[in-house]
Amino acid sequence: GETVLSVIGGSIPGMLSGTAPDASFWLLRTEDGSSEFRIEEDNWIAAAEFADSAGVDIINTSLGYSVFDNPLQNYSYADMNGDRARISIAADIAASKGMLVVVSAGNEGNKFWKYITAPADADSVLAVGAIDSTLVLAAFSSRGPSYDRRIKPDVCAMGVNTFGVNSSGWLTGSNGTSFSAPVITGLAACLWQANPGAGAMDVLKTVQESADRYTQPDSLYGYGIPDFLLAHNLLK
Repeated sequence: GETVLSVIGGSIPGMLSGTAPDASFWLLRTEDGSSEFRIEEDNWIAAAEFADSAGVDIINTSLGYSVFDNPLQNYSYADMNGDRARISIAADIAASKGMLVVVSAGNEGNKFWKYITAPADADSVLAVGAIDSTLVLAAFSSRGPSYDRRIKPDVCAMGVNTFGVNSSGWLTGSNGTSFSAPVITGLAACLWQANPGAGAMDVLKTVQESADRYTQPDSLYGYGIPDFLLAHNLLK
């Protein structure tokens, strides 16, 4: 969590600048690191409701759900249709309230699950895959599409050796879509601040439209790598 926050809001002069270092934050913990059960989805829903009440503009969610400690709670790929997982339904509700919801696509690309995880399957969220510094998709980045054949992930960003501050206070490179999502979250905050008349879905759609594969999206990169200067010009 600390590293995710630093990717957005970190500021170490001469060493690190997050993608929105002057933003204001609410930190809401919903994940139980010692176990994995569906109650964590309910925790997230409660956090999203609080975020709405607090006037939050953007939710960054660097987590995803597919299988659990109790196999009876497991999802299947067929459940990744945006309408099955409680967290995905809630993420769409959050978007309907005017919040931009940015989520990790998942780190299952080279594992048995392979596909995006909830809530990346929600249709009104910006699901972010991971690329490396050469713009090549990370092997672990979860694949799309959603089960109902929508383009997922939506876009990709740096998720290999992405620099931030770890829990010991050291600057470190980290791997995962948990770190590509906050890259996009901070940039989206700057884009929105520069265009305050836009709505959350305007920002989401413009980020998609600015990406380098927008006219030929696929199930690996989605719409591709966004160009936020182009997004700014499009939004204006």
